[in-house]
Amino acid sequence: MNPTIVAVKNNLELSKSIPLKQALYQALKKTIILREIPAGTRINEKEFSNELNISRTPIRYALSVLEEEKLVEHIPNKGIIVKGVSLADAHEIFEIRKALDTLASTTAMNQMSSEDFQEMKDLLETCEGYLANNAFDLVLDNFNAFNNLIYKNSKMLRLKEIVSELQAYLLYFRRISISSDKRRRKALDEHWLIYRGMQNKDYQQVTLITHEHLNNSLDFIIQEMEAKNGESL
Repeated sequence: MNPTIVAVKNNLELSKSIPLKQALYQALKKTIILREIPAGTRINEKEFSNELNISRTPIRYALSVLEEEKLVEHIPNKGIIVKGVSLADAHEIFEIRKALDTLASTTAMNQMSSEDFQEMKDLLETCEGYLANNAFDLVLDNFNAFNNLIYKNSKMLRLKEIVSELQAYLLYFRRISISSDKRRRKALDEHWLIYRGMQNKDYQQVTLITHEHLNNSLDFIIQEMEAKNGESL
């Protein structure tokens, strides 16, 4: 089987109670954003249909939505080509994150109990151990858990729904931003500062640190992307 189709199939979650066309769209989107399908790859609709044993209708739907989102493009005489994630995408996602993360953090800090703050502190202390052992995947999972805890405690369900739409992008960018030992250390230090600011219910401090944290991550990501000589990631 074509490696591209294998990658999409691995991300295809048919157990969800959603239409096949939506499940396929989500799988393709996740696979493209996580670079499991490299930019420049041609998506062969017929081959996907044959290999996955599905009709072309859900495939066309998924590709049409991805084309609207600028993740793929139709090139005459070539077909559907993967564009991947661009520098502009990175800037846009991080501007959105600044607004959403600040809202989540400043809302959550006024609703969190001492037990909630202890859970957050435990996460940070656990991450110190992961960092010391250079356990990249565990650090990544921990950072995801830290952010999820904040959003959960904001008790803003619609905010969580908005963020879930960006989840594939967030995971991809987070993987890049902590690929450096130095950046992992700095990011954890920033998480400690966010925790202390939230515990002190200091709106200004939490806002400033959240923005600084995301700006630092974006700067590192842009450097990594530009190091690939302008290649779309």
